[in-house]
Amino acid sequence: MIEAFKESPLLLLFIVSALGYAIGNISIRGAKLGAAAVLFVGLAFGALDPNLSVPEVVIVLGLSMFVYTIGLSSGPGFFNTFKSHGLKNTLFIVGVILVSALLTVGLHFTLELDPAISAGLLAGSNTNTPALAGLLDLISKSPEVELRNALSNQSVIGYSLSYPMGVIGVMLAIWLGKYWFRIDYKDEEKKLRRLYPVNEHLTRLSVEVSHPEVVGVTLRELFQRFDRRLVYGRMERGEDQFLPNMDTRLALGDRLVLVGSRGVLENAAAQLGNQLPTELSFDRTVFDAQRLFVSKPEVAGEKIASLNLPEKYSTIITRVQRGDLDLLANGDTVLELGDRVLVVARRKDLNAVARIFGNSYEALSHINLLSFGSGMALGLLLGMVNFELPGGFTFNLGYAGGPLIVGLILGALRRSGPVVWTLPYSANLTLRQVGLILLLAGIGIRSGHTFLDTLLQGDGWLLFLCGAVITFFTAILAIIVGYKWLKIPFSLLTGMISNQPAILEYSMDLSKNKLPTVGFTMTLPVAMITKILIVQLLYVWLQNA
Repeated sequence: MIEAFKESPLLLLFIVSALGYAIGNISIRGAKLGAAAVLFVGLAFGALDPNLSVPEVVIVLGLSMFVYTIGLSSGPGFFNTFKSHGLKNTLFIVGVILVSALLTVGLHFTLELDPAISAGLLAGSNTNTPALAGLLDLISKSPEVELRNALSNQSVIGYSLSYPMGVIGVMLAIWLGKYWFRIDYKDEEKKLRRLYPVNEHLTRLSVEVSHPEVVGVTLRELFQRFDRRLVYGRMERGEDQFLPNMDTRLALGDRLVLVGSRGVLENAAAQLGNQLPTELSFDRTVFDAQRLFVSKPEVAGEKIASLNLPEKYSTIITRVQRGDLDLLANGDTVLELGDRVLVVARRKDLNAVARIFGNSYEALSHINLLSFGSGMALGLLLGMVNFELPGGFTFNLGYAGGPLIVGLILGALRRSGPVVWTLPYSANLTLRQVGLILLLAGIGIRSGHTFLDTLLQGDGWLLFLCGAVITFFTAILAIIVGYKWLKIPFSLLTGMISNQPAILEYSMDLSKNKLPTVGFTMTLPVAMITKILIVQLLYVWLQNA
C-alpha cells in the first residue's frame, strides 16, 4: 500500500483528508479537533515512510485559497468594526500575540532551541496554520535544498507538538476566568443585546392599534423607539390592505404585522394595543410572502434602499437570511450573493420582483473565475513584494499574508464596477474548507517522519511543555487585562482569544450564546495578519541573534 501512495500522491492526499475529516468530527466532552485532525493524520501517514510526500504546489494552493476566502468574508465587518472601536481591540490582540512571542523568545534562549523550532512553537501555540505556512514559505527561499528541508521539518515539529496545548491551554484559562471573575453570561447577554442581538430568533406578530396615545405616531418614530429592531409587514385599515412606509401614521383600529425578536414584539404589542388571534399573513389573497435568492451580480453589494423597490412595486423586505443567520432588513442592509430575502409584495408582482434579485440557486453554485482569479493573482503578487526593515531585515507577506490582505480590501469594496469580488456564502465556505484541508494534509504528510524521530528521541515532551507554558500564561494574562483593565465583556473576550474553532465552540457552550463569535470575527483578520508577520520576523531575528 505504501508503494501505491508513493506512485500516487493524490491517492494519499485524499485518504488523509477523508480520515482526518472523520476523526476531526469526533466530539470528546464537547470539544472537536475539527480540520486540524487532518494535520495529525497526515503526520501519522508521513511517519510510515520518509519518501511519502505531496507536490508543494498543493500546499501553496490550499494556503492561498484558505486565507483569501477568509479575507473576502471578513473584510466588511473588519473595517466597520475598526471604525467604531477597532483601535482598542487591535492594540489588545496585537499585545496578546507579542506576549506569546516574548515567552517564546525566553524559552528559546533558556533551552537553546533551534530558531525554526521556536518559530514553529509560536505558530502552534497560537494554533495558526497560515503562520506556519508563511514560515515554511520564508524557509523555502533558502538556496540549500537539504538545509531547507531540515528547517521546514523542524518548524512543523515545533508546531505539531505545541498545537494540542494551544487548544487545551486556552480552554483551561477561559474555564478558570469564568469562576475566578464569577461571570454571569445571561446578564452580559442582556446588557449587550442592543449592540449584538446575536441570540434573537426572529418571528412575526399581528397587532391591532387600540391605545389612543399612539394615534398619529409614525412608524419611523416607533422604529427608532425600539432601536431599529422592528420591521413592519402588511397593514389593514378598515377594508383596505396595503404595505406601509416609515411615514405612515397609526390610527385606532389599524392592524399590522410586526417582525422582530419575541421580546421586542411583545413590548411593541403592549404599547400599541392587542395581539390579534389570527395572523394577517395567513390572508394571501392580495399580498404574499416569498424567500428569494440574491443571485444577480448587479444587486450584490447594493443597499436595499438603492433598489427603489417601493417606487416600482408595492414591496417590503422584512428579513435577510445569510448562512444560518436571520437578519432584520432595513434600507441600510447591504445585500450579498447567496442571501435569501423575505419579500412581501402583491401576488401579481412577485415574479417581477424575483427577476430583480435573480432568484437562481444554480447561478449561486457557479464561481466567477474572473473576480476570484484576479483577486488571488493580486494577493500572490502582493505576497512577492519584499519589505525592508531597519537592521537589514527583509520579509514578504508570502502566499499567506498577500492573499489575506487583498481579500480583506476586496471584501470591503464588494464590487468594482461590474466586477463583484465577494463570493456566495456557500461557495466561500466550500473553497475555504478545501483550501484548509489541502494545506493541512500536505504539511502533515511531508513532515511525518521527522516528527516521529523527534518523539522517539525524547525531545517531544519538552516541546509539548513549552507550548503549554506559552499558551496558558498568554491566555491568562489576556483575560486579566482584557476583562479587568479594558472592561471587555467576558463573552466577547473569550471569542477574541479563541485561536481555533474548538476553542470557539467551547466558549459558546459555556456562554450559551453566540457572543463569542462576535469577538472572534472582530479580531480574526488582525490576529491572523499579526501572527503571520510575527512568526516570520521572530524566525529571521533568532537566525541572526
